[in-house]
Amino acid sequence: MTETTETDDDSLFVLTAAMLTPAQFPSVLADDYPQACAVLGLEPAGEGYGLLFGQDAGGARWTVAITDTALVACALAAWDCGLEYDLSPDERYMAAALPGWPLPVAVAAPGVPDPHDPSEEEGGRPPLTPPDMEVWGGAQRRLGADEIALRWRAWREQLDEGSGDGTTPGTGTPASGAPEAGAQEDGTPGDETAEDGTTRDMATADGTPGVGTSEDEPPAPIAPGHAGVRRALADAEEYLSAPPPPGRVRSAHGAVRADGPGWSLVARTDDMAFVLLDDDPGEVHPVRRGPALPALLEALDRLAARPV
Repeated sequence: MTETTETDDDSLFVLTAAMLTPAQFPSVLADDYPQACAVLGLEPAGEGYGLLFGQDAGGARWTVAITDTALVACALAAWDCGLEYDLSPDERYMAAALPGWPLPVAVAAPGVPDPHDPSEEEGGRPPLTPPDMEVWGGAQRRLGADEIALRWRAWREQLDEGSGDGTTPGTGTPASGAPEAGAQEDGTPGDETAEDGTTRDMATADGTPGVGTSEDEPPAPIAPGHAGVRRALADAEEYLSAPPPPGRVRSAHGAVRADGPGWSLVARTDDMAFVLLDDDPGEVHPVRRGPALPALLEALDRLAARPV
């Protein structure tokens, strides 16, 4: 998918791209669109930006922000279908050329030196770098919510039968993709032992989701026993009376998604919700439907920013 464009009189070999709009932005950056723009030193323009990640002729990493979001959206759609697309924006659409990459890029341009950051003198600012994904924090929490939204059915089926008393235990499955507690030495999922001494089978031997949720299981209230989950739900409810910054609530992969300081929520309006917390590394907390949750989810869905 390598394309060539021009920036500052140098060729840029474009390796991949991403949207930076209120409805779509890389979750590793921030909880909302203005924060994501601030990470890159960009003004939060209403129409947003397209981000091009590439290398110059010397192999240096560069992130180029352009205002032609339609061009980037078309390129991403074509690439997803395995088609070629010429991502060569007009110079007049270029908003900024930033040194480094804010996200990990696994490929490199052929025929140029290995990827490296330009010097601070060359870039005019410290280079952008991806967050440390070895440490649980906001970036991993948000990426975990992305994963649940993308693979909702698998995560929904992976729920154990619960305790039967209406509580909402965490699944114990890391959102980051790292081996969960109780995993084998080779990283394959193992059985998780609950606090009551029972064992919850989180996955089959081939890694597919295990036992689904019982149809007869009583629903939990909207404010379950976990203090962090209660706080996240209360923050989300406040969004209904005091709308948050753009992108704090958005629609992703058919799911409603909300983020806040230290928490992420992903849900479907006709089903339940999952909450991830900075304070609970790797834990995914299911919140089952009750009398109040459906109304909250539907109201959040009406607030959600959606791709045009």
